[in-house]
Amino acid sequence: MRTPTSDDVSNLDSLNGEHSDVFSPELGEFSNAEQRAQQMGDKETKTGTTTVGLKTEEGVVLATDMRASLGRMVSSKDVQKVEEIHPRGALTIAGSVSAAQSLISSIRAEVRLYEARRGEDMSMQALSTLMGNFLRSGAFYIVQPILGGVDDEGPHIYSIDPAGSILEEEYTVTGSGSQYALGVLEQEYNEELSLEEAESVAARAIKSAVERDLASGNGINVCVVTEDGVDITRHKDFAEVL
Repeated sequence: MRTPTSDDVSNLDSLNGEHSDVFSPELGEFSNAEQRAQQMGDKETKTGTTTVGLKTEEGVVLATDMRASLGRMVSSKDVQKVEEIHPRGALTIAGSVSAAQSLISSIRAEVRLYEARRGEDMSMQALSTLMGNFLRSGAFYIVQPILGGVDDEGPHIYSIDPAGSILEEEYTVTGSGSQYALGVLEQEYNEELSLEEAESVAARAIKSAVERDLASGNGINVCVVTEDGVDITRHKDFAEVL
C-alpha cells in the first residue's frame, strides 16, 4: 500500500481527517468580494432596518421591521428580514439585501451538510462560529445579523458584526433604528420575561424605531425560537403583538 504523501494529507476532508477548521465554510472561497461590493454603491437594495433579539429562559425572540430601501426610495414594504436557518435557529438581516440572501442560503447549506455528516444538529456556538467565518471572508459585504437559537445548553442570542466578531448577549439590536430600539430594551428587558412578554417588549422596541427612523417601517416580523422549533409571524399592525 502506498504511503500517503504530505500533499495527500493536506487534501483530507476536514471532517474525516484534520478537524481544526471543522466550522469553516465548505462551499468555496469568494474572491474580490469587497471590491465588487464597493463598486455597487447605492445601486444595491438595502434594508435600512431595525432588528432586535432577546433571550428568555424558555427561548429567544427576534423581531424586525419590514421596509427595504434603494438610495432615498422605499423599494419594498414587505421584506422578510428574519429567516429560519436551523431546526432551532433563526437569523435577522440588516444591510445589503443581496448579500444577506446569499449568506442565508450558504448557511442553510452548511447546516444541512453538517447534520448529514454527523447525524446531529449543529450547536449554536458552532453556528455562530460558522457565521463569523463567512463574514470574515468578505463575501457578504455590509451584513450585520442577529443569530438566535436553542440547543442542548439552552437559549442563545449572538450579535455578529460585518467583520465577523461574535458576542453572546442577553439582548441586542442592529440597523439604522438601533438607538431607538435599544432605549426601549434598556428600560423593559429583564431575565425573568416570559416568551409572550418578550414578544411584546420586542414589538415596542421596533415600533419606537419605526416612529423616528425613516429607513424602518411598514410592519413587523416576529420570530419565536424554542426547543420545539422556529415560528415566524408577520404583522402589518403593531397592535396585534403589543
